Amino acid sequence: MRRSTDRILVSHAGALPATEELQALRLAGSDEQAEYDKVLPGAVADVVRHQVDLGHDIINDGELSKRGGFSNYIAERMTGMERHPLPDGAKPRSVNARDRRMFPGFYEAGLGTGARRPGRLAPVGNESNPFFVTEPLSYTGGASIAADIARLKAAAEGLDVELYLPGIAPGTVEHWLWNDYYASDEEFLFALADVLHEEFKAITDAGIILQVDDPDLPDGWQMFPDMTVPEYHRYAELRVEAINHAIRDLPEELLRLHICWGSQHGPHADDIPLTEILDTVLKVKAQCLSVEAANPTHEHEWAIWEDRKLPDGMILMPGVVGHATDLIEHPELVAQRLIRYANLVGKENVIAGTDCGLAPRVGHAEIAWAKLDSLSKGAALASERLWK
Repeated sequence: MRRSTDRILVSHAGALPATEELQALRLAGSDEQAEYDKVLPGAVADVVRHQVDLGHDIINDGELSKRGGFSNYIAERMTGMERHPLPDGAKPRSVNARDRRMFPGFYEAGLGTGARRPGRLAPVGNESNPFFVTEPLSYTGGASIAADIARLKAAAEGLDVELYLPGIAPGTVEHWLWNDYYASDEEFLFALADVLHEEFKAITDAGIILQVDDPDLPDGWQMFPDMTVPEYHRYAELRVEAINHAIRDLPEELLRLHICWGSQHGPHADDIPLTEILDTVLKVKAQCLSVEAANPTHEHEWAIWEDRKLPDGMILMPGVVGHATDLIEHPELVAQRLIRYANLVGKENVIAGTDCGLAPRVGHAEIAWAKLDSLSKGAALASERLWK
């Protein structure tokens, strides 16, 4: 994994805008799969070139192949599940359950999930008819991940960039997958980890950085509004163990962990603070940590590094451009945010990132690309000052 040796490197956290043609096919569903697959290589090449043109150093395929979304895509790559309604008395999981208690009028008015954005997909396992594990889970995605790798490598051939592909963490799969087979949460999580390990290993075996996406580590706190902080620590520790099982034997220098507090537009007033979970998060055996740092609820948490030392050899990728607003961050603001982190953890240990994948979460593709342009320009400003 490259480090910021002579300037602040630039990356982002995931989903990027698809072309209008690909977006239409994506929303059309499985009936258009053949046409989707035909258009996909050109769309990936386009999104790769766009990242390079903006000056990004660590790039991906925009998650364009993941028709089910950043989390639900894995439902198409494993077996052992079926869909049926929740049993009587069971409640759907909600990553804003605590906020719903604090702001019932806001959510009753239909404002809590945010406007439907052009890149946002309907969930594979919806609240009324979710997925349940009914037999041993098995990975079937070998051909899919091989195709993802081949498309990305072909699109980036000859370019001086590092490549990464995101993969979902076991704990976040739990948001939409219910256990009706395994004897315990631990057994269920480790079975999921075994399935995901096969996809993760294919990515790193190809020499590509794996970004483990795990919003659950922070946003699980919202899902269980009656949990105490000590109870939540136990919840999160088990899910970290599952991540480490999923990435076992993989090279740490090709592993990046992304966490966020859920990307839905809403109050986030009862998010768990980073101070409460950082020790647990840092137990994940990844070289780089990508964390929200731009939205109004969590921007102040840069100060945690005044009293904490970044573990030796680790890289921090703060999200200095956010998805919570369609306002474009000024490059000067981006530079100021990066310099704060560089002064605390060392400029060589900082990569400029985003709070989350932008495409499904801002109002239009033009906004997403403008934010990513500002990210690069802000990183250049910060580099000029840090290395002068």
